Parts: sequence; structure tokens; C-alpha cells
Amino acid sequence: MQRVKLDRIDRRILADLQADGRMTNVELARRAGISAPPCLRRVRALEEAGYIKGYHAEIEPHALGFNVTVFAHVGLNSQAEADLRAFEDLVLGWPEVRECHMLAGETDFLLKIVAHDWDDYQRFLTTRLTAAPNISHVKSSLAIRNSKHQPGVPIDVDAGPDAEHE
Repeated sequence: MQRVKLDRIDRRILADLQADGRMTNVELARRAGISAPPCLRRVRALEEAGYIKGYHAEIEPHALGFNVTVFAHVGLNSQAEADLRAFEDLVLGWPEVRECHMLAGETDFLLKIVAHDWDDYQRFLTTRLTAAPNISHVKSSLAIRNSKHQPGVPIDVDAGPDAEHE
């Protein structure tokens, strides 16, 4: 994976694709102020360099009957690397868990879990999560509403090349 030095055009492409991954290459090129063929080459280079990890549709959970979102703070009995990896591997097989973050502090992992209803979450909690090996404790926080959901990172299109962090 080669590293690409981002210029203003690359940052504009990243910002626009992050806002709308379905944007056509022609529209993307127009916004970036370049023609379509070099725009496509830049997108491919950004993908190969690892700046663009993928393209996804944003699905409305309620439309598919997922009416409950829970954040579970999970503590493990052991924080040995093999035990941390074993838990992460286990979580990969649970489709209800949409995000898994290892944390520093009192909680070892923060899980974002979706469920059809509270009873559905309780079943997941008692039959899978708390029944998993090495679990010390789980604290559940029910999300009431989501007032901001903005995936990705803030991209300053006009930042100079010295503003990049690596």
C-alpha cells in the first residue's frame, strides 16, 4: 500500500465521496475541477493507498425493524493479548454487534448493538454476550435517540500539505 501525498484535489475528492459515495465520476471530477479520466485515476490511487476503505449504503434501522440500539460496556477478566483477540474474533460472528471498540480505562470494549426490541437485546445479552468466555461484566446503555450521525472524519479541503497527519 503506497502512501499518496494529498493535495487540494485529493482532499476535495475524499470529502465529496465521503458525503456521497454514489456520486458519479463525472460529477466528482466537475467538483474537483479536473476532467473525468484523471479523477478516476486519483480515486483508484486513493483506494490503493488505503485512504478509501470501501463504499456502503446507509440503511435506516427502523425500516428493517431494528428499533433498539444499545451501547454495551464490556469488561473482561483477562486483558492478555490472546484473550482480547479471542473476544474480538467472537464479536465478528455476531451480526447484531455493528461496532466494537477496544478502550483504555475501566471498560475493555464498547459495543454498538442493534436489536428489534428490548426483549431481543436481553436474549442476546443473556445467551451470547454474558455467556461468552472471559466476560467479567457488561453495562448496557439504551440509546434514546441519535441527534448526529456523521461517519468518517472532518476533511479540510483547503488545508496545505503541511497540515496532514500521518
